[in-house]
Amino acid sequence: MFTSIQIVSRPPANAVLFGVFGDKGEAQPLDPATKARAAALGVSASLAAAHARPETTGDAGSVTEVPGPSDKGAPQRVFLVGLGSRDVFNAGSLRGAAAAVGRKLAAGKVPGLSIELDGPCKALKINAAAAGSAFGEGIGLLGWVCDQFRGKATTQPKRTRLDLYAEHKDFTSGLSRGLGLASAANFTRTLSQTPPNVATPAWMVEQAKKLAKKHGLNCRVFEGKDLEREKFEGLINVGKASENKPCMIRLEYTPERPSRKKPLVLIGKTMTYDSGGLSLKINNGMVGMKRDKDGGCAVLGAMQAIAAVIKPRVRVVALLAVAENSISDEAYRPDDVLTFRNGVTVEITNTDAEGRLVLADALCWACEKEDPSSVIDLATLTGGVVVALGSTFAGMFCEDDALRKKVEAAAAASGERVWRLPMHAEYREMMKSPIADILNSNPNRKAHPIQGAAFLSYFVEEGVPWCHLDIAGVHAVEKNAGPYIEGPTGWGARLLAELADAE
Repeated sequence: MFTSIQIVSRPPANAVLFGVFGDKGEAQPLDPATKARAAALGVSASLAAAHARPETTGDAGSVTEVPGPSDKGAPQRVFLVGLGSRDVFNAGSLRGAAAAVGRKLAAGKVPGLSIELDGPCKALKINAAAAGSAFGEGIGLLGWVCDQFRGKATTQPKRTRLDLYAEHKDFTSGLSRGLGLASAANFTRTLSQTPPNVATPAWMVEQAKKLAKKHGLNCRVFEGKDLEREKFEGLINVGKASENKPCMIRLEYTPERPSRKKPLVLIGKTMTYDSGGLSLKINNGMVGMKRDKDGGCAVLGAMQAIAAVIKPRVRVVALLAVAENSISDEAYRPDDVLTFRNGVTVEITNTDAEGRLVLADALCWACEKEDPSSVIDLATLTGGVVVALGSTFAGMFCEDDALRKKVEAAAAASGERVWRLPMHAEYREMMKSPIADILNSNPNRKAHPIQGAAFLSYFVEEGVPWCHLDIAGVHAVEKNAGPYIEGPTGWGARLLAELADAE
């Protein structure tokens, strides 16, 4: 919605933003600090007028705008954003507030905003840096633009640059962090939006190499004979029907003085397109399958945030299992049996359950070669998780208590919600094969989202803390709301960055 968003060192004269709490549809009195700040800026009368307007309810995300005073140098517009009830307000609430205000700014072509939310935050003892980060994320996510695939038949809207200013130094520091996290998530969204005739496995390699060069990451690509040597059977078989050959991408962030030897390992399912293979998707089932790479896109986005914004004191390794599931006379088949590098054999019953096969390669490698402190994988793995949780939560499978608490804390910090689903031994039994060790898909639809996690568990070494996040319901939205427009959300990039920050 903006050509760019940047923090400036002097308050712009265009607009100023204040906040007000609400209770049962009625705006609460403004806090003393907000009133004092308004007086210092010469906008007391305008703020009082905004507060008195009947549409000013204080409800979360409601925005009232009034003209500023005519005095030279005073803000031309005064915005009052509803913060909702004091009882539920926290730093993360400012993501929604920022998005609501940002939509007003974009619609009005307002080029600059002074953010004056210190009063409400102080009143509830909200950490200023956390508040700034959430505000930066909200308005930064809203600012995403991906117009490169529009041609001459589309009239491009006129957009403006947005300058942001905050008086409080800690809020400003957080604002910078939040904009950086949003930029990483927006990078994820652009990768997701890129169509499959462009975003081939080779193109994903190019993006990873560019990211590595820009941010000083180590990059290694396994392809061709490398896949055979390392026995990456999932990638070899899933990708062999396509002219766009599969690969495994490994990125590594290393701080100057790592606080520990073992790395955090992030794994992303990166199916650049999924036709279903010989188990062909029917009707409109293929539409949107360019987004089957969104787990890997999120991991790339997280690595940008980690290298450019978070800069944690631990090593972080990213593994992207990249392939295109296509159809040809070389395609792998139902009834095939594959032997993975850890010795587990898999009977193929459905070639449309391909993501778990390529993830199995990455999980085996992570456990055997990386000596990880913990492993997190993200995947658009099952339609079943969408049935179970809709688009509100990602499905989380994690039996390690310590790791689960870390992921939940990162989810709370990022606002990217997770919900724990069970992993019982009986679910693993569901995946047993009559001729091989396990099936890649049980025709019985019981516990459908858990089947995928149960399958993956066979490729994680005992004792390695592991969390599987099924993001099939949250990686894209169907309507224009909050900080998102219709399309990809970049889900997971910010959560993984927060996880690394807490390490």
